[in-house]
Amino acid sequence: MKGKVAWITGGGSGIGLAGGLEFARAGAHVVLSGRSADTLKKAEKELKAAGSGEAIALDVANQQAVAHTAKHILERHGRIDILVNSAGINSPKRNFRDVAVESWDQIVAINLSGMFYCCHAVLPAMRSRKDGLVINVASWAGRYASALTGPAYNATKSAVVALTESINIEECMHGIRASSVLPGEVATPILEKRPVPPSQEERARMLQAEDLGKTLLFIATLPARACVNEILVSPTWNRFYLGGLEKPKS
Repeated sequence: MKGKVAWITGGGSGIGLAGGLEFARAGAHVVLSGRSADTLKKAEKELKAAGSGEAIALDVANQQAVAHTAKHILERHGRIDILVNSAGINSPKRNFRDVAVESWDQIVAINLSGMFYCCHAVLPAMRSRKDGLVINVASWAGRYASALTGPAYNATKSAVVALTESINIEECMHGIRASSVLPGEVATPILEKRPVPPSQEERARMLQAEDLGKTLLFIATLPARACVNEILVSPTWNRFYLGGLEKPKS
């Protein structure tokens, strides 16, 4: 990873930050982006303690801001070797009976359109260098839709898998590879957006952010000839199998 530049969206906390810390410890220069300036400030401090990095405030739903950020990174560092799209949201009111159209639009704007904007912004430079890695954080819901996660999250995370494979279809001949990571339940701040946030005991049995950080590092440190198209990873105590998830009220 030494000498590589990685851009990680949704990097202020959770999976994005965990991946950034792993990359920095492995020698990469990491650029974290996210919407919360306060969260990013704390994340940047952790990142610099682990290695080389910086943080940039960014709302990935803003296409012009995404293009500006990608241009800034390329001008400052000369390359973006790895893009990790980890920005994602959901809404507490997420099911058909209570979801607002505005919530649907926001989830689609960040989970799907924002991811596309970031990919679209980095692919030309990767193509010209004939090298690059894109890792898109999807979800268990991208393979197995459920009422718990809601239609907007299910739809966007399924679309992430298709978008990722579209990159491989079109760009593999240019030395670019893309991976979808589909985690089951992970103990990250997004759990607070659930209609019924899980207990601390339940969260302790889930995947932890650092588990996904190591997963991202595994993908990123494989040789360029190897493309991990998808990784589906779940907690051993998988509540989707065990029927232990809260059910939306009828």
